[in-house]
Amino acid sequence: MTTEAKRTEESPDVGRRYRYDHLQLPLVLRDLYFSRDDPGPGDRVPDFDLPTLDGGRFRSTDLGETGPALLIFGSYTCFVTDNSASGLKELHARFGDRVRFVMVDVREAHPGQAAPQPKTLDEKMAHAKLLRDLHSFEFEVAADDIDGTLHRAISPKPNSAYILGKDGTILFRAQWANDTKALAAALEAIAAGESPRRSQSGGLVRPMLRFSRNIAPVLDRAGGGAWRDMWLVAPPMAAMGFAFKALRVRPREA
Repeated sequence: MTTEAKRTEESPDVGRRYRYDHLQLPLVLRDLYFSRDDPGPGDRVPDFDLPTLDGGRFRSTDLGETGPALLIFGSYTCFVTDNSASGLKELHARFGDRVRFVMVDVREAHPGQAAPQPKTLDEKMAHAKLLRDLHSFEFEVAADDIDGTLHRAISPKPNSAYILGKDGTILFRAQWANDTKALAAALEAIAAGESPRRSQSGGLVRPMLRFSRNIAPVLDRAGGGAWRDMWLVAPPMAAMGFAFKALRVRPREA
């Protein structure tokens, strides 16, 4: 199904459903795999034009001049984003002179009283700033629109990453941006003007083990309601986060 066809079938309140206030099990399950309809390697991303925190724009039409680009989705209350931050900064230090890095702020993965789901673009830009400042990102940080148009069109996972060619074609995709090793190998090839040996990274166990230590700090940061939702929707993950917190196990970044 094409992106345009998917948009045609959307109901008028799709944006409201996208901006959930409480985590739901179907959302968690959909995050565990790419669907058949999700754009993948060889497909072109839909047109986009997003504001960046530095006052610039991140546009699909500019990729011919600024690409290739590593597009990463993330949010202030996403523990995978937390876990991937260190590795992304290391990758930027290695490849940032040859590949454009852009973190695109999307919906909050685990909204709570201290970090509720943004309802306006201004609020979303404010959350993007919180995300950038928390991790001291030196690369660009942009914000998707309030309905998550780009995020939904590609695949609304909390922290996936895509390497885009100058023509907007997806050259590589990672289900989790904390898969630093796979991203590094792909970036190495693309920065050298070659095609990556693998077109995507996947797997669940290792990425989930990596971000398990980040669960408690992120839910604490999100504030009231975030822990409750996690216990209701994904008790094993909540229990793991609670155990690490009780044992004072510190996060280990990718």
